[in-house]
Amino acid sequence: MFFNVNITNNFYGSLEFLIIGRDMFSNIDYKLLKALDAVVIEQNFERAANRLHITQSAISQRIKLLETQLGQPLLIRAQPIQPNALGQQLLGHYQRVLQLEAELVNQFNNDNQQAQLMPIAVNADSLSSWFIPALTPLLQDKNIELNLYVEDESRTWERMRSGEALACVTSKGKGIVGSDSYFLGYMEYICVATPMFIQRFFKNGINKQTIASAPAMTFDQHDDIHIAFLAENFDLEKGQYPCHTVRSSEAFVDLTLASGGYSLNSRFLIEKYIQSGELINLLPDYVIRIPLYWHHWQLAGALMTQLTENVISYTQQCLPKS
Repeated sequence: MFFNVNITNNFYGSLEFLIIGRDMFSNIDYKLLKALDAVVIEQNFERAANRLHITQSAISQRIKLLETQLGQPLLIRAQPIQPNALGQQLLGHYQRVLQLEAELVNQFNNDNQQAQLMPIAVNADSLSSWFIPALTPLLQDKNIELNLYVEDESRTWERMRSGEALACVTSKGKGIVGSDSYFLGYMEYICVATPMFIQRFFKNGINKQTIASAPAMTFDQHDDIHIAFLAENFDLEKGQYPCHTVRSSEAFVDLTLASGGYSLNSRFLIEKYIQSGELINLLPDYVIRIPLYWHHWQLAGALMTQLTENVISYTQQCLPKS
């Protein structure tokens, strides 16, 4: 039996917001929030219009109407387009409502379960190691549509705070108002290179002079782990040594194995290569430990509760806690 339940129009037809600092309420149509969400996701008004199958003029009018109703702008119209504080609050609420809507629809429609969108921000090293195995039981049992934002672990938190993600894996322990936070454990990084690379660049040992000529690696412009490592241990500043930019955890390992550079790599990803002798731990007494936390919005639905339990349970087995 099929029940066609349109929650957005029939049940959550409007949204009442108390605007802090103003003694007023505004009734907001969800199609306006949908337009705001599309603009932030697509980073372009024309692409957002195509996403919603409306004209660019229509989506601009919806954003303008929403801003007029609230009496203030919601978007920082720069590159990239970003929601301001109120825009972030609206988007976070909208994502949570979508989750609750999908869950309610699925309760009435067992034969044709609606996919539940799960926007999650996660760092690349977690994604390439433990994160997918932690999700596997839910992926095999539930109808889930993942939207993964892959960022440095220090920036995934911003994706959640902006309302783009319902949850995040982050190095920030500070919770966001309206969210729950859990400590998962530490991701450990060690400095490695191949025997061939060591013979080429470090045959006279590892010191300021030799390491200044050896190609290093960073993930992107926000990755400061290697910068801090060289500044702390060899008194070298950014720009004083060659450095690859490699925006992939897998390619980080592959480039290291190809003797293209030395790298600070997650122990999770390279332990087998150290055991085989393909990679050598250059500084056995030096380990960088990055704390990882799981944050998720409260009232994000039963599926988020299950996902959180899976993430916590899986990381208890594979991430050191002290």
